[in-house]
Amino acid sequence: MWALFQKKPVAYFTDAEREQICLAITDAEKRTSGEIRVFIESHCKKSTPILRAAAVFQQLKMEQTAARNGVLVYVAMKDRKLAVFGDEGIHSRVGEAFWQQEVDNMIRHFSGEQHVAGIISIVHSIGEALLTHFPFDEKGDENELPNDIVFGE
Repeated sequence: MWALFQKKPVAYFTDAEREQICLAITDAEKRTSGEIRVFIESHCKKSTPILRAAAVFQQLKMEQTAARNGVLVYVAMKDRKLAVFGDEGIHSRVGEAFWQQEVDNMIRHFSGEQHVAGIISIVHSIGEALLTHFPFDEKGDENELPNDIVFGE
């Protein structure tokens, strides 16, 4: 009976848009051992989006990738906040300036209400960075994390 009172998740994207984002993640990951996840929620539950992204990163167990090369794209839609959190393997190679540049690019897309295009753009950019530093190895690489979008409250 309690299920009747659960809050219905907000649908920020159409089915086709969700499919486009998931396809972008899959395509980016085909060429790298890195892992990309997208997490969408209404409100940022921490003081800053990067703190929330770090918490979500841990909750999704993204630090458990073999090469520590997971990247989380975090978006709080109603609060209009976002962050990108990369694990130590990729962060040590691309540095803070790369993440800031990607966040700035996503903000430009979001300012024009192009949320899907912004997410797809950053997924492609992250995929290129992962390819440069963690190219796919057919002998040992496998998809370690799901390629779906994770929706919070």
